[in-house]
Amino acid sequence: MVYAIIFGGSSYEHEISIVSAIVLKEKIKEKKIFIFIDENRNFYLIDEKDMKAKYFSSKNYKNSPILHLKKGGFYQKALLKEKRVDFDVAINLVHGRDGEDGKLASLFDFFEIDYIGPRIEASVISYNKHFTKMYAEELGIKVIDYQIINKDNIVPLKFEYPVIIKPLRLGSSIGVSIVRDDDELSYALDVAFEFDDEVIVEPFIEGIKEYNLAGCKAGSFIFSIVEEPKKSEFLDFEKKYLDFSRSEKVEAAKIQDDLEKRLKEAFIKIYDPIFSGALIRCDFFVKNGDIYLNEINPIPGSLANYLFEDFNTVLNRLSSNLVKEKKIKIDYNYIHSIHGMKNK
Repeated sequence: MVYAIIFGGSSYEHEISIVSAIVLKEKIKEKKIFIFIDENRNFYLIDEKDMKAKYFSSKNYKNSPILHLKKGGFYQKALLKEKRVDFDVAINLVHGRDGEDGKLASLFDFFEIDYIGPRIEASVISYNKHFTKMYAEELGIKVIDYQIINKDNIVPLKFEYPVIIKPLRLGSSIGVSIVRDDDELSYALDVAFEFDDEVIVEPFIEGIKEYNLAGCKAGSFIFSIVEEPKKSEFLDFEKKYLDFSRSEKVEAAKIQDDLEKRLKEAFIKIYDPIFSGALIRCDFFVKNGDIYLNEINPIPGSLANYLFEDFNTVLNRLSSNLVKEKKIKIDYNYIHSIHGMKNK
């Protein structure tokens, strides 16, 4: 098995994606190649020895071979012809726009490339926090009450302070603020609107329990441990996306068997079937014994490898159980019948 790790992208989470790829360089034991998408959406084949942060920040990646996408994979121009870059399965590791909004999924489907990652429908639902809330409620899973505010139509808050404000289509805790009074509100909205024209506002609940669970369906469901993130007020950028590059073992949360069972049941409802082919992480709240979906991470940082005892086995099993688009046979019978009727 050869994996192609696709990372970077035109996204506010571009650098986080680079960190994720550098982490997986060490975590994935199978043979792998690295394909970087720069801010202009050019593809580059990166040598594994160059998978270091400075190689990208210094723009040295521009010295790497340029690739282009066509049916069946990525291709590199040679002297007299072009050659396909050899890999079996691509891993969509582009966080945020391009990777999680469905663009890469569309390209991979169109060009018939096998890949691990959310498909188009799953991307649309999980990229927009409003759609995620509606999806969960349709499944019978509770969500924290919320309000959507548009940059061009700022309305009064319907909640008492404190509240938490998030850009509607962004992860990694970028642009997220806790607001405790009117003086903080205007600044927090300005920050969030730097990243999106719409924000989602939720009541901030002090001391609420939070649990993360990752997994995928590979024949049967494979689950990670249940993690209880260690945090101060909320899972900020540093805690959420820099911790996964450290080597400390993540311990399973000390929770009752019944709660773990209910978290897994909620995960299955969310995952199956639209997230088939992806390894996702669901972040849940627990309040008074009730489970609430906080958010769906369709491409979690470093694929949440740190939550699995045997990450490589999970990846290989998922690769052997990927969903593929159904082939549609075009026979032109309808056009022929119309043409025949016209000639009568």
